[in-house]
Amino acid sequence: MTSRYNLNRRGAVRTLAGLSLACAAPIWAQPSRSAPASRATTVAQIVDMSTSQIDVSKDFLVGSRTAWQEINSRGGLQGNPVKHLVIEVNGNVASLRSAVDALKAEPHCVALFGTAGDRAASQLVGILARELPELPNVAPWLQNVDAVAAANTFPIFASRQDQIAHAIKSLSVMGITQVGAVYGSAAEHAAYRSDLEQIARALKLSIVSYSTSGDLRDLAQSLTTDSPRVLLFVGGTPELVRFSQGVEKQAAQRYIIAMSDVNLQSIQQMGMSRFTPMIATQVVPMVNSSLPIVKAYRSALGRLYDEPPTPLSLAGYMAARYTHEVLQGIDGPVTRLNALQAFTRRSAVDIGGFRIAPDGRSRGTAYVTQSMIAADGRLVG
Repeated sequence: MTSRYNLNRRGAVRTLAGLSLACAAPIWAQPSRSAPASRATTVAQIVDMSTSQIDVSKDFLVGSRTAWQEINSRGGLQGNPVKHLVIEVNGNVASLRSAVDALKAEPHCVALFGTAGDRAASQLVGILARELPELPNVAPWLQNVDAVAAANTFPIFASRQDQIAHAIKSLSVMGITQVGAVYGSAAEHAAYRSDLEQIARALKLSIVSYSTSGDLRDLAQSLTTDSPRVLLFVGGTPELVRFSQGVEKQAAQRYIIAMSDVNLQSIQQMGMSRFTPMIATQVVPMVNSSLPIVKAYRSALGRLYDEPPTPLSLAGYMAARYTHEVLQGIDGPVTRLNALQAFTRRSAVDIGGFRIAPDGRSRGTAYVTQSMIAADGRLVG
């Protein structure tokens, strides 16, 4: 099974290379050749292409690229093309610093949007609040919204707490009072343990943490009959598959709840456990939804990229569409100051039937749905 695990990692990297995305250093996406750069309005996007985040960032970026190409084909922003600048980072602090320096060198950039994945998005909130407070930080892929709030950050997606609460409510008939938290790596354990323990307390749940620097399959097989039946998994798709294969050997029935950073379709293809129900929360509509925004996403993705629809690329698409909708509504020139004022108002926005109405604490929406891979392998929801 290890060889299959590695092949999927390499497959993700090959797909990424096909999109002309180099992981080693920051790059800038070029504007459309038909769009005169002098007239273009610039928006930037930071994406973490490190090994642990590529499963999230690759799909998220595909969705964002799809949206901006579609927007430019329909007239851009107030009649001008949009230049979508992509800055890639590799997960460490030095690359984040380099990304912020690159933003400082782009005075005509009116907004940063759709930072992915969660670790980079979380770290950038504080840096941007201190060093670029006038730059709107819009729709980042930010899981712990409450803990990292800042005046110039404008989330639109539900927080991890909302996701966990939604998933736990769906299992409330089981009388859940204790959950386990399983971390895909030591880095994720260090980054997210305090967050999840705080969330568990707020939901009046006791929580047991599990982490290993070794094989997640072995960790799963070390669970006992006294271990929690419901396990929250924080980590990437390949790590989740490996853990589920270890849970399969357990006699006790377990339920694995994964956060929105995993892709259930990929999990099916990679060989998940056949006996353990797996639930994944999503902060966007189902990709087969009949909502106009989702239909537009599927249509544009099908025209522009040879990629299947996924919740993560839909999230990237919606992040770009929301950014465009707010900028398009500015009365006057689209400048960084005017953009900041427009996002600060946090007005309700409808994008193709999906309503984004942030609350007064500058949080994103509380919209959460979920899908499940049943024990027989069927995708439900």
